Amino acid sequence: MGINGKIVTKNAYRITKTRNKTALRIRVPGGYIKVKHFTLIQSIAEEYGDGTVHITTRQGFEIPHIDFDKIAQINKKIRPLIESLGLDIEVTDYGYPAAGTRNISACVGSRICPQANNDTTKIARKIERTIYPNDFHFKVAITGCPNDCIKAHMQDFGIICTTDPQYDANRCISCKACVKNCKKNVTGALEMNNFNVKRDAEKCIGCGECILKCPIGAWSRGETPYYRMVIMGRTGKKNPRIAMPFIKWSSEDVVVGVIKNTYAFVGRHIDRSLPKEHIGYIVDRVGYQVFKQEVMEGLKLNKKIQIAENIQWHGYYYKQDNQFKSI
Repeated sequence: MGINGKIVTKNAYRITKTRNKTALRIRVPGGYIKVKHFTLIQSIAEEYGDGTVHITTRQGFEIPHIDFDKIAQINKKIRPLIESLGLDIEVTDYGYPAAGTRNISACVGSRICPQANNDTTKIARKIERTIYPNDFHFKVAITGCPNDCIKAHMQDFGIICTTDPQYDANRCISCKACVKNCKKNVTGALEMNNFNVKRDAEKCIGCGECILKCPIGAWSRGETPYYRMVIMGRTGKKNPRIAMPFIKWSSEDVVVGVIKNTYAFVGRHIDRSLPKEHIGYIVDRVGYQVFKQEVMEGLKLNKKIQIAENIQWHGYYYKQDNQFKSI
């Protein structure tokens, strides 16, 4: 049967290795889904697939082994899944309106984890409402603390929830628990000075470890949440690399605005002679300074924010790898 691959993939179906078979990709922003939807996913897998579901690396679901001629029927059935995204779009019987922007992934966040500095699910769903639907191939992940359990450093945009720790010297008993832990396990941003703890703001990464280690509550999380954004991490065949810090001590509105503005940046600079061009390679080609200027334009910056003057990405190129030789 004749299949228009572009239309199929835009509709969130995959072109698979099995002839005349496809796979449905179900979006689950932040990895958070209500269990009432499981029965629908199960029924689609059993009625139209082979009774299996794959949990993707991006925390979505993929239902394989679906006949292409069943797409229209399935699209009508998945309306509740699309409605659950809470998007400001008209939900129709035609299924997902785009699939280029990958499922936004997130660690479990402060709803459950004591180390998390914020509700990652809430942030993921806010970003989803801001940027979806879109066709550009973006990867976004949110992690609740600098432990980075979600591997934000491997994404186009990694958002790391941080806190500006507040110190109450009147409660402190000078036990040095926070100082010792920061020195051994974090950045050494804390030291004792005349029986009080002093914090080096340049070294502090806002992890919140001092808050967790203090036995009497001398440290607490600040009322204002902050975020660090790392950008242009990637895997792949050409130049794998980890993301590098772009902004620190940012407000939520700024990090969301940067991602939103990047769609326009890509639209202006993408090489349309290619089937697709990864965003990191676009930044490499046009330059970091152009990227920074265009994605920060029009954003209302909070007072505490810091923006990288320059970024040098590392990683490696396979063709320049001289560590191996034949024996």
